Amino acid sequence: MEDISVRHVRKEFSRYPALHDVSLDIEGGELIALLGPSGSGKTTLLRLIAGLESPTAGQIFFGEEDASAKSVQDRNVGFVFQAYALFRNMTVLDNISFGLRVRPRQTRPPKEEIRKRAMELLELVQLGGLEKRYPQQLSGGQRQRVALARALAIEPRVLLLDEPFGALDAQVRKELRKWLREIHDRTGHTTVFVTHDQEEALELADRLVVMSQGRIEQVGTPDEVYDRPNSPFVFSFIGESSALPVTVENKQLWVGGRAIGLAAPEAPEGVARLYFRPHDVELVEGQACLAGVVVASRRVGGTRRVELEIGGDQGLVEIDLPFDHPAGEKSRIAFRPKRWQLFPVAGAAG
Repeated sequence: MEDISVRHVRKEFSRYPALHDVSLDIEGGELIALLGPSGSGKTTLLRLIAGLESPTAGQIFFGEEDASAKSVQDRNVGFVFQAYALFRNMTVLDNISFGLRVRPRQTRPPKEEIRKRAMELLELVQLGGLEKRYPQQLSGGQRQRVALARALAIEPRVLLLDEPFGALDAQVRKELRKWLREIHDRTGHTTVFVTHDQEEALELADRLVVMSQGRIEQVGTPDEVYDRPNSPFVFSFIGESSALPVTVENKQLWVGGRAIGLAAPEAPEGVARLYFRPHDVELVEGQACLAGVVVASRRVGGTRRVELEIGGDQGLVEIDLPFDHPAGEKSRIAFRPKRWQLFPVAGAAG
């Protein structure tokens, strides 16, 4: 189990900064998700940890050792990519054994030991009995299991996964997520995986590293990041959300000149944005509330997601209603967020 420490790393490609002064500490045995939209820098950070790229500035430590200038081989990392990268002309067993068989003679285990380790890993990834098959004879999910077994065979110091389930359909992804978590708990490798899939990250990781535009926005457990996002970007990116412009006045929130029944005793006076999640609302009656007219609705599992146009041209929000709620188009619904967060508007007074 290897600690990893990324210290003030910057990475430029043709003078374009892909990462700005990124620092991150990963504990040995942790399963960490690098999460963010395309272009956020998550794959660049993974490739820097792997040694596939060198930092423009900063250092990367494996334990106490500065690995910044070390090659991929010297770092001894295991990889799993989205495109399985298996050798088509090799059997499953030979694919898993490959990393061990190409080692320099002085560090290469004997043939029988290589075979034994490969067979044990086949059982671990639940593919026992398929050792003589070729990659094209396997399903996508099975190929990704072989790719993971091959990465584990070299007994890596760190396991790195780049969108490992990106090419698979939703049901297979769900099954493999559960399976990967079980494998991780059994083997205890320090594991870093890249994904843009929030559900995947929330379900799998011990901690999330949310990235945007080459910077780390927030690091925390899935519960911390989902329940207490520290910026409008994180709130919008993790889970579903709605936002409205509000004014803080007399320690109350106001929308369109009306108090909406939410107290904000700690918030500075002035303009802000109110963020809440569609499922975190309650339907209310009375004056102090938010109200809107239904402009669209759709089924989401066992609930009905409705889009509301809030009065006074405040914009559109989405809320969840019980599936049998009678709300139809043009009907008026009054509600209040139960859990919410307020973020100041950049440049606004107060």
